[in-house]
Amino acid sequence: MELIDLLKDVKTVENCCNLHMEIAAICTDSRECTEDAMFIAVKGAENDGHKYIGAAIEKGAKAIVCTEIPAPYKESDEPAGKGIAFIKVEDDRKAAAIIARNFYNDPSRNIRLVGVTGTNGKTSIATLLYRLFTKLGYCCGLLSTIANYVGEKRYEAQNTTPGPVELNRLLSQMVDAGCEFCFMEVSSHALDQQRTEGLTFTGAVFTNLTHDHLDYHKTFANYLKCKKSLFDSLAPEAFALVNTDDRNGDVMVQNCKAKINSYACRNVATFKTRIIEKTIEGMLLEINGKEVWCRFIGQHNAYNLTAVYGVAVLLGAKEDETILAMSQLTSVAGRLEYFKGANDVIAAVDYAHTPDALENVLKTLKELEPAGGICCVFGCGGNRDKTKRPEMGAIAGKYAQRIIVTSDNPRFEDPLEIISDIKEGMDIKARAKTLFIVQRDEAIRTAILTAQPGSIILVAGKGHEDYQIINGVKHHFDDKEIIQETFAQQMA
Repeated sequence: MELIDLLKDVKTVENCCNLHMEIAAICTDSRECTEDAMFIAVKGAENDGHKYIGAAIEKGAKAIVCTEIPAPYKESDEPAGKGIAFIKVEDDRKAAAIIARNFYNDPSRNIRLVGVTGTNGKTSIATLLYRLFTKLGYCCGLLSTIANYVGEKRYEAQNTTPGPVELNRLLSQMVDAGCEFCFMEVSSHALDQQRTEGLTFTGAVFTNLTHDHLDYHKTFANYLKCKKSLFDSLAPEAFALVNTDDRNGDVMVQNCKAKINSYACRNVATFKTRIIEKTIEGMLLEINGKEVWCRFIGQHNAYNLTAVYGVAVLLGAKEDETILAMSQLTSVAGRLEYFKGANDVIAAVDYAHTPDALENVLKTLKELEPAGGICCVFGCGGNRDKTKRPEMGAIAGKYAQRIIVTSDNPRFEDPLEIISDIKEGMDIKARAKTLFIVQRDEAIRTAILTAQPGSIILVAGKGHEDYQIINGVKHHFDDKEIIQETFAQQMA
């Protein structure tokens, strides 16, 4: 594609030369540069792409997009040999997103793209929508924390929302594969870093807003503003679907031009649900007067399923077909997945890693009134928001009869210091029923081997993750594997 076409809608401060050269590839990582590529130098939180301009040119880059042209190149008439074009832009992140969109021929205009944002529920809603519409006979794409899918082909996910180059590449692959829909998690980091800039959304969903990511956003107001920006960007022909049981639901759509719809379990809404029956096996729901048995438990899943139903109807799916397909859906990996052991002991794995998510899951399990009570095994991630640690300690103390505080992904922090932060939120009663075991596998085994008959063990925080990050190194670790191995040994 010609360089001049790639720069459409990109506000440039300075164009040097050769705007009609052909660009074969684009990248934001100099290691991925190839002959005749464009390298976009992006300033990140921990690294600055401008430091790698020289390396990109050595690998064959013919065009460089940057906010500052480095002095050695700026002062020379032919900075790196003939045929190099430097383009100076005001906003490197926005430029990267727009260039990626242009390079891949604006793929979001050729697929019905639905974004899901909020603190909790993004993965479940996006994944269930992907599965639902696949069951309804459509070819679909999925962009999520767990994995990305183009049709039925799986790609491993590095971030909740990919960077703009990968994001548009995946959307382009979906279009080429004949996908009609794409369901996408949209994280606050992605919105703040403008990874979704220039995309055309058919609709957007707001789940809820609770305590998370304040290490990055610094204030709750900033966090809210990022989420809200998705709805501010929607076109009039798009739809917005917001949870109005969350007090921030109405805030999200204050400046929204799209068609506004709501969902709720308590208040009046476009899509309203109530729980009729519930067991460990699932729930009987009434959604807009229609009953459906779903293989999910918990109030939070009632919200997730209501959002799924709402999106399906807004996208034109028939209500009865949607209800039937919903009854066949199963839980998302690491979201209240449960396993049965000896003596009617159940171990449930959940990704809950925020105060609100942990409370939702513990409330759900408590409502089942397990004969042996609830044991909560959890920790908190290192080098992340420290303020939520004592909150999670207090929540575990409120709902669980036994607690084991352990390590999560400590990253570069001392696990004992993380555990100490959690302990700060626990009162005397909570501490009295708590064990502090750093080794996560030992903590899980201890919970199972000392469990009372008929108890439920919640192993929270990592969910679908099959690794543990210690001192910056990823080690294989899967909560589900430890649970299944321990149950098998017990019953051998």
